[in-house]
Amino acid sequence: MADGVNEDSRGTESARRGGVGSFLAKAAGVLVLLALAALIALWGVQRYVQSRLTPDPTTIASASLEGLREQNRLSTFAARFVAVVTSRQSQLGFTTEKTLIMPGMVRYEVDLDKLSQRDVAWDAATRTLAVRLPPVEVEGPQIDLNALREYGSGGVLATLTDAEKRLDTANRRAGQIELVRQAREPAMIRLARDATRRAVERSFAMPLRAAGVDATVSVRFADEAQASTERWDTSRSLQDVLGNRN
Repeated sequence: MADGVNEDSRGTESARRGGVGSFLAKAAGVLVLLALAALIALWGVQRYVQSRLTPDPTTIASASLEGLREQNRLSTFAARFVAVVTSRQSQLGFTTEKTLIMPGMVRYEVDLDKLSQRDVAWDAATRTLAVRLPPVEVEGPQIDLNALREYGSGGVLATLTDAEKRLDTANRRAGQIELVRQAREPAMIRLARDATRRAVERSFAMPLRAAGVDATVSVRFADEAQASTERWDTSRSLQDVLGNRN
């Protein structure tokens, strides 16, 4: 009889230990799940905070773009040229000629109103902000009237006809054409592009640098030959990037 009681006691004790062990295993499993849930939640919070605190290059570039467009037209380069032209008139057996020396100032401008979000592209792989500008436009010339010099006289023909007036008109027209021709020389356009390129690169690079974004700004012009090494086909324009967020 005593043996039966002992066996029952040992069975009850064994069952109790088994129940405690099962409870502890379940509790451990719950604790593991809670720990995993806490880690996942912490990771999510960190990602959210990081996304909020990490500077976004496209947002910064978009703000810089709007700041540039507010300037309407950008002029970073100007040059002074001198045209020397001579016109002749022959009439009634007489010939007369006049020479005009015409100095003038020419400005090189870019119409920033033509710049859109599609012209600014971010390449995350190379961390490069590519900007495509409208072509450089030649504005002027602005003639320095005080510095005009004329040589030659109408002579008899000027006395008998309006040859001198026609010579002056022809010289001034030819002088302006010559000033524009000089201003459009490839070397001058290249200088104007370089000056404009540096100004626009600074306009985009400075806000990025101030925000702690390590990026390269590359600027080219719509009518400028595109180097084969450029990666415009893999970049995403601001319009595409910002549009996907909406």
